[in-house]
Amino acid sequence: MDRLTDLVLGHKRLVVGVWLVVTVAAVTGVSSAVDALSQDFSVPGREGAEASQEILREYGNGGDGSPLVPVVTLPEGTTVDSPGVRDDLGALFGRIADAAPRTRVASFASTGDRAFVSADGRTTFGLVFVPLGEGFGPAPEIALVQEVTASSTVGGAPVRLTGYGQLESGGESEGAGVLIETLVGGLGALVVLAWVFGSFLALVPLAVAAVAILTTFLAIWGVTFVADVSFIVQFIVSLIGLGVAIDYALLIVTRWREERQAGLANEAAVRRAMATAGGAVVFSGVTVAVGVLALVVLPVPFLRSIGYGGMLIPLVSVLVAITLLPVMLATIGPRLDWPRLRTGNQLSRGWAAWARLVVRRRWVAALAGLAILAALAVPALGLSIGDADADALATSGEATDGYRALETSGIGAGVLLPFEVLARGTESDPAAVAQTLAAEDGVRGAVAPEGDAWRRGDGAVVAVMPAADANTDAGGQTLERVRAAVDGLPGSVRVGGLAAQNADFVDAVYGNFPLLVGLIAAVTFVLLVRAFRSILLPIKAIALNVLSVAAAYGVLVLVWQDGYGSDLLFGFEATGSITAFIPLIVFAFLFGLSMDYEVFILARMREEYDATGDTDAAIVRGIGYTGRLVTSAALILFLAFAALGAAPVAVVKILATGLAAGILLDATVVRALLVPATVSLFGRWNWWLPGWLEWFAPAPPPAPTRVPVGHAANAPVAASEAAD
Repeated sequence: MDRLTDLVLGHKRLVVGVWLVVTVAAVTGVSSAVDALSQDFSVPGREGAEASQEILREYGNGGDGSPLVPVVTLPEGTTVDSPGVRDDLGALFGRIADAAPRTRVASFASTGDRAFVSADGRTTFGLVFVPLGEGFGPAPEIALVQEVTASSTVGGAPVRLTGYGQLESGGESEGAGVLIETLVGGLGALVVLAWVFGSFLALVPLAVAAVAILTTFLAIWGVTFVADVSFIVQFIVSLIGLGVAIDYALLIVTRWREERQAGLANEAAVRRAMATAGGAVVFSGVTVAVGVLALVVLPVPFLRSIGYGGMLIPLVSVLVAITLLPVMLATIGPRLDWPRLRTGNQLSRGWAAWARLVVRRRWVAALAGLAILAALAVPALGLSIGDADADALATSGEATDGYRALETSGIGAGVLLPFEVLARGTESDPAAVAQTLAAEDGVRGAVAPEGDAWRRGDGAVVAVMPAADANTDAGGQTLERVRAAVDGLPGSVRVGGLAAQNADFVDAVYGNFPLLVGLIAAVTFVLLVRAFRSILLPIKAIALNVLSVAAAYGVLVLVWQDGYGSDLLFGFEATGSITAFIPLIVFAFLFGLSMDYEVFILARMREEYDATGDTDAAIVRGIGYTGRLVTSAALILFLAFAALGAAPVAVVKILATGLAAGILLDATVVRALLVPATVSLFGRWNWWLPGWLEWFAPAPPPAPTRVPVGHAANAPVAASEAAD
């Protein structure tokens, strides 16, 4: 780190020039990078994914998405068999097909199948399969269908448009957008930074974050030329990037101020900050990157792409922090440190007093921290993996009204996520396939409509409507029975659709989850041995991080799966389950991000222990110097995740909840209670390192002598500061 800092400070103009060119290139290329992102969530090599992709390619709709479901409840005394009603239905779905020609439509009017009608004949529905939209945005066809249904009646009754996707988005067509969410997170971060520094230095971490985020988008654009990158990565890069980049800059700038306050000249303070805080930042960034990069071992391209993006943002943030940031501090740093409403001495009396209390009551603190995390982790044992069922997503509005009409009529929610069966081959009769599958237990009905919208070449799509929501246990069992039934049919018959893909996803991903955890833990252990020069501290850090993630899972179960807070906070009822990919992403990111704070605190404790040889004194000074920093960094990340929660769909809100809860638990219960308490309990064993490992984790060089400000020997320092 010393040699790198010498190189950077010896070529200030070159460093600034390179970053300026990179940033300008990134600004001009960011829109192209976003446009190149993929929307593919499939699991290659699985029947559900292959059938769905084939349907989407050949028919231009369905496959990867859920259909729109127009619902009509006829007036009392009127049924679908009443004069003129079927004609009205035919006219309605004919107008939908004309207004949105890229859709695939089926209804009672076009098929005559009573599966589209309730037992009393008063409620009927149709299926409208639409193309995929861009990112989280809706397909243009949705608005076109909404216009038709809003202006139509059937038998004098209005048409309500529902669907799983409509319920999931709460009927909203768009969210605030990643740019607005990032700006909101950035504004919150600015408030926190202004409180921390009390000067214009608050702008420096934001500038580092802006350069890091834009540069990462440029790097991801390059990745898209060789691999698919999911559009979810734009949220990961923007909002998690905002948090980690600011955290890294905050740590270095805070240490720089502290060293200047202690009497070092400006460039000497920069060098000292980089040798200490800069080293911690490098280890933190690599640890976060490793944690997220482990997602690439999973056989799902979109999770792998999140691994790519999640790896790039902390590494780029580190690169900006150890190259551009020292130049900024060495040149304009002192001028930005105005009006200095806070001094550079970051030793917090409050946090030091808290640390002394924890050390005195270490057993109580350790047991209290473990009790809190255990109480939250226990609900995680009941974690149910899968998409939320329709009932959990139904809140208010037209989509909910349509869903309630299906439920009260006895049709049920199963029709919102039909199985799309792709039948191929001259020996395969679509009508016979539909007849066979309609007879399966748990299937409400199956149809194989005529026409080019449903049949192409030697292939045809059969829509199979389960009686129960496909995201429930009963719906999942129906899917398995349908899959077993198609195995014996002639020709090539495969089950696709969103429900089939979700089932394949869970099977493919969670079979590899132990490998993911083991890989992250092993690599993290090696990195932390070098960072802390200890065997025990890395083991303890990994154990506490795993417990912290388990507690975050428990919060997800309580708030979303069981509904203790989802309605109050987000207007959603209990989901009954947690979307399959969320626990994976929460684990990967929280394990890495929480290690940031572990490195920040323990690296400072290690430094103080090396200087004093007293473990308890090292704890008090380590917490005293880093407590305010960790709290501020956690608050910034929390604000970034809160901004992420403003996205329009429930799945992103659930992800934001898990990440925000994990960060807060880690920064409070783990770092404020368990870390100092356990370090105090283990005493000198914290610092034990076998002699044969000393080559791998060498001791750092001694710190330079600090001269208190105002001392006579400080005259050269004062002159240097004046020159700055």
